[in-house]
Amino acid sequence: MFDLLRGAWRFRGFIVASVKREFTSRYLGTQLGILWPIAHPLALILVYTLVFAEVMKPRLAGHEGPFAYSIYLTAGLIVWTLFGDLLARSVGIFVNNASLLKKVSVHKLAFPAIASISALLQSAIFFACFLAFLALTGNLPGVALVAIVPVLAITALLAMSIGLVLATANVFYRDIEQSTALTLQFWFWITPIVYPIAALPEGVKSVIRWNPLYPIVGAMQDIFVEQRFPDWLSLGYPLALSLLLALLARAAFERLAGELVDEL
Repeated sequence: MFDLLRGAWRFRGFIVASVKREFTSRYLGTQLGILWPIAHPLALILVYTLVFAEVMKPRLAGHEGPFAYSIYLTAGLIVWTLFGDLLARSVGIFVNNASLLKKVSVHKLAFPAIASISALLQSAIFFACFLAFLALTGNLPGVALVAIVPVLAITALLAMSIGLVLATANVFYRDIEQSTALTLQFWFWITPIVYPIAALPEGVKSVIRWNPLYPIVGAMQDIFVEQRFPDWLSLGYPLALSLLLALLARAAFERLAGELVDEL
């Protein structure tokens, strides 16, 4: 695995330049320019706050604050945005860059690295806007905030591991990219982001607990809503699954790397 990472590291200049080009080209020629990636998450948080705090006024058990549900929802969306964006970007990365893979001598893992860094950068902006909102409303979680680092690291590892497995398979079975987009739509609704799991029947709860994103989202909601450290043991399942999938991704990539370009 480290040999693969070292191979990608040799092309770090290409990776950084590609991420910068993708990020700037998205907003090239617009009047607000670099302000757009900040405006989108700010608008999202504002809409959730106005709709849920002022219009629908849902309540969380044990939380009477006007922003409680908005914080609950946004905390879950931070995990989902990172996971969904990373996975969606990764699945088609080899197929979408077929011309470069055929013409340019570059390590194949450079392309998943580009997708991952781009998704992480976008999520970092979203997260920074969320922190600014929490600071303005007096809802910063304090020392428990440091717990977001391992929680988001597990999220990223899970998404990147699944993404590399599917990206490799997608070269040979092109329906995988479309199937992944459809699966993500269902996956969102079986993850307790919009609703608390306590509101579900017991039989449904037992199924949702197998969802590896369930404890990750719950950990983020513990940090920002309950303002406490998450239950670290609950993250053992998604972490173990992420590591297992990382090994599977390595095995699949090493086995099929030589055939990727021929199939593109």
